[in-house]
Amino acid sequence: MSNFNFQVIDWNSIDQTEHKGETGLALWKTIQNDGLRMRIVEYSKGYLADHWCKKGHIVYCLDGDFISELDNGQKFHLSPGMSYIVSDNLSSHRSFSENGVRLLIIDGDFLN
Repeated sequence: MSNFNFQVIDWNSIDQTEHKGETGLALWKTIQNDGLRMRIVEYSKGYLADHWCKKGHIVYCLDGDFISELDNGQKFHLSPGMSYIVSDNLSSHRSFSENGVRLLIIDGDFLN
């Protein structure tokens, strides 16, 4: 992984991209560095991911709540102040949010 000089990120100045779920919408503000991606992600009410993700992440719930479901049927409810971490290719997961949620998601080469 690369070394990073000190930098301040003003998330309010980052453009937002839209990503449709199976239901609902995800809004991403993304910072991409060499080997590291950081995002503020908002899921709308009723959001369900349109795929099972195998990518590794560190996920921190900022506001709202959501369920992270594993492809083996396990479900984990996360609310503000809670996190999960998973490495690449260790479990397929997808998110569902009944009421909407705002997350900080970090992923990158260090989760290979």
